[in-house]
Amino acid sequence: MISTVQELAAEALFVSHLQPSECPSRKAVEEAVTAMILRHGSDGCAAGVAEEFGDHPEVAVRRMHWVRQELRNVMAPQRRPHFAS
Repeated sequence: MISTVQELAAEALFVSHLQPSECPSRKAVEEAVTAMILRHGSDGCAAGVAEEFGDHPEVAVRRMHWVRQELRNVMAPQRRPHFAS
């Protein structure tokens, strides 16, 4: 189930308006994923990814690589600074 959720998040971020050059914040990535799932649903997000890979595979591969990296960053636990007492 977790991998299904991760795949849906990847597809949603892929079809979003966010661009790597924006260096989006964690919050912006989360909001974009939510907005795309609500707007397109899981089937619509998957269809958008498939269309882009069919029309522009070389660009789509680079975008999906960026998407996966962004999601790893978002899903990684946030570290809090540890202050010695």
